[in-house]
Amino acid sequence: MLQPLSTYKLTIAYDGTHYSGWQVQPNATSIQEIIEKAIHTFIREKVSLIGSGRTDAGVHAIGQVAHFRCTQELDLHRLFRALNGMIPHDIRILDIARVPSEFHAQRSAIGKIYHYHLCFKPFVMPCQRLYSCHFRDPVDLELLRRAAKAFVGTHDFTSFANSASEGAASKNAVRTITRLDVVETEEGVRLEFEGNGFLYKMVRNIVGMLLEVATKKRSLEDIETLFLAKDRRLAPKAVKACGLFLMKVLY
Repeated sequence: MLQPLSTYKLTIAYDGTHYSGWQVQPNATSIQEIIEKAIHTFIREKVSLIGSGRTDAGVHAIGQVAHFRCTQELDLHRLFRALNGMIPHDIRILDIARVPSEFHAQRSAIGKIYHYHLCFKPFVMPCQRLYSCHFRDPVDLELLRRAAKAFVGTHDFTSFANSASEGAASKNAVRTITRLDVVETEEGVRLEFEGNGFLYKMVRNIVGMLLEVATKKRSLEDIETLFLAKDRRLAPKAVKACGLFLMKVLY
């Protein structure tokens, strides 16, 4: 007789600088792989750790969420201490909770919040160089804010998704951004994205377009033109991964 499975939800933070991203990949070290191995070592049962979504190489997280199922009822305090004792210091388990069996880190999510950090100063402080994108061209903040507003709402984001012919984007590239705030910081700005879902490199591609408009290389009207074109080749290239943080997954 099969034993019932228990479902456990992990909230995770990591510095993505030295990893190939969240998702397991051949010939590269991923965050998912490291945590999976640590869980297996402690509970002596092979598990599949499912994340809310993948983050790319160099992208960071403050609130990534993942779940796994196993046949055991685990002591969460012991598991919490054991995992944080085994995994590298640039990955931390923030919380572990037992959740209902129907919970799924990806399919149960109703939205996500991402932040992207831009530095407009002549140089980036050494302690911030791995966590902020340095942009040297003069930026018109009012144009940046107007461009950000143009992305709020429900749109087809094909032009802003890498690999638009594959994966989620190929099935449905329509997403809703409920908030895209431009918050001034001492170094430059923090762009705060909130939406019901994000396609592969969508945030970084949008930031690339915002900077093109804010430096007057493209017009505000070009944003709507790109929505209608549904052609990734016409949009600017993605900005660097280092400035991007997954802040929170909404359930």
